[in-house]
Amino acid sequence: MKTLLLFNFFGPEMLVVFFAILLLFGGKKIPELMRGIGKGISEFNRARSAVEHELKEGMKEEERKKTLPKSTEEEA
Repeated sequence: MKTLLLFNFFGPEMLVVFFAILLLFGGKKIPELMRGIGKGISEFNRARSAVEHELKEGMKEEERKKTLPKSTEEEA
């Protein structure tokens, strides 16, 4: 049974896709397009990293609250 893989391009298919992109955008626009895609990906990764950091800090704070003795909480 064959599985369908999305974007599974090899050999001749990659050449066809490359030439189609070249025809659509032209040689001068491709570096500009790739630069924009790269900036978008790096911005996404920075945002993802910030969210992960916030979640980890929140989880650490919850753990600290759980491990505090009750007498310390009553004094505060």
